Amino acid sequence: MNRRALLASAPAALLGACATPEVKLDNATLQKQVIDTETAFAKTMADRDHRAFTSFLSDEAVFLMGGKPLRGKGAVADYWKRFYADAQAPFSWKPDRVQVLDSGGLGYSTGPVFDDDGRQFSRFYSTWRREPDGAWRIVFDDGCNLGCK
Repeated sequence: MNRRALLASAPAALLGACATPEVKLDNATLQKQVIDTETAFAKTMADRDHRAFTSFLSDEAVFLMGGKPLRGKGAVADYWKRFYADAQAPFSWKPDRVQVLDSGGLGYSTGPVFDDDGRQFSRFYSTWRREPDGAWRIVFDDGCNLGCK
């Protein structure tokens, strides 16, 4: 290797040596992150904050609405605007079960969905992906009314 090539590659080598190694989180910590994220996601409905709702969506999110897929962050955000239009939230949800892969890449949450009178009418099923920035974003979402199979 000539001197010029060696000098040109030195900064990249130094930056690589200075990179912070990724910290491996235990599964309990990962599960708590997904619970906290799902809870914050649900709070966007109570707060009537569609913009915050949108921030939890992966760019490639797929939401199944009555079996019909909404594909992509824009399609999901546009469809869900209707649920944020009125002063009163039409429904609410909360996680009651969460699992996360030990690798920390994907998480699953499910829980009851309540109408505006507080009666459960459905369950949600969501898949979360941990993004390179460490944030959890929803990639799949579906629900099932009580009694469905």
